[in-house]
Amino acid sequence: MLRNIASNGFTFRDPTAPGDYSRDSKPGCVIAAPSFPLQTPGIDQDYVFNWVRDGAITAMEVARAGMPAGPDGTVATLNDYVQFADLCHANARPTKGHACFRLDGESRPWTEQNDGPALQSITILAAYDQLDIGTQKQAVGLVNSNTAFLLDVYKQATTNLWEEHNGLTFFARAAQLRCFEEIQATKIVGINKPTGLKPAMKWLREALEGHWDGAKYVSMMADPGGGAQPSPQHPIGDGYDPNIDIVQAALYGAVSFTDTKLLATAAQLRSQWEEGGAAFYPVNRTDREQHGIGPLFGRYPGDTYDGDTSDANFVGHPWALSTCNVAELHYKLAAEIKSAGTIPLDDLSAPFFAQSRIDASTTPQAAAEALVATGDDMMQAVIYHSDHLELSEQFDSTTGYERSVRNLTWSYAAYLSAMRARAEAV
Repeated sequence: MLRNIASNGFTFRDPTAPGDYSRDSKPGCVIAAPSFPLQTPGIDQDYVFNWVRDGAITAMEVARAGMPAGPDGTVATLNDYVQFADLCHANARPTKGHACFRLDGESRPWTEQNDGPALQSITILAAYDQLDIGTQKQAVGLVNSNTAFLLDVYKQATTNLWEEHNGLTFFARAAQLRCFEEIQATKIVGINKPTGLKPAMKWLREALEGHWDGAKYVSMMADPGGGAQPSPQHPIGDGYDPNIDIVQAALYGAVSFTDTKLLATAAQLRSQWEEGGAAFYPVNRTDREQHGIGPLFGRYPGDTYDGDTSDANFVGHPWALSTCNVAELHYKLAAEIKSAGTIPLDDLSAPFFAQSRIDASTTPQAAAEALVATGDDMMQAVIYHSDHLELSEQFDSTTGYERSVRNLTWSYAAYLSAMRARAEAV
């Protein structure tokens, strides 16, 4: 993962302008992956850019890792990250929710995604004690600016996590809610706590509940306009639910791991990619029968992006990060159950627990152990299908071999996050 983070002595050259050294990477730039068409024949996707969301998720792992500090007692990678994030924020056009930047910190023509500033602020708060004094001042200013921006836009539609639709997204709302909660709770001197924070948090909690359609959380809803209330009965995107971004809303946002509506959605996610499901991956049957591992998870049942080309291929594939995210959900839930001594088992969550052979007769300790074992099976599938521990974006849904862009930074961040959660659970 660290190979995809630029530093003062480790730079990336812009593959679209190889002779223009002024466009070399600035320290702290986190590239999504080192893949671009000239280097990866058959793949027309260029991932050598800095996405705000991916960078924040990656830097969070650096902040949580206990990296060796320099002579000044701070972590250079985190100083670089905050300084580069501040540069991108200054260059963000047309809004401060701009999602993607060049290696030199200039805006790249792309979409506005209002989950990015929220995740960035969450990461900066977590990294604050590992920053030098000058960078801490930048960090405070950046978080305050992000807060002001988010308070203006949190009720609005935005481009979703997968950059395919614009609407009212569960993930963005969950990330914004967590951001506001952590800002309200922080004791860092200089962080502003506007009066609008508390009503915004109340509004977002109620808005998240509005995504429940009676059986699952809906990923996105259309904004009907004219002051009308959006309805989960009119989601955006055909074949878009159940969507893995609901699980990610718990990992990166403010949704509780013991929310039985979340668990009901997670149960449907698993069922759709196992044998008999609407988006069955043949590799999951092979893994189960031959190795007793898995299953692997994708993004959503109607996914047509194979990571190789921008053309729809009508065959979805499992993703490393999606699988790690669901495994982490199991680890986090196991830790919650061990701590509380109770299992959040009801009619909604029963199908989720049944997938780990947990029912009303199972003790909390046994349930926690079973959830860890389920998560381990998923992580073992990621390891088994990796290329000697290197992770691409996707695995082939039939053969299990890695495909699409190589060395996806988020894949590593998701794996590391899941391993941290497992350590806490056991």
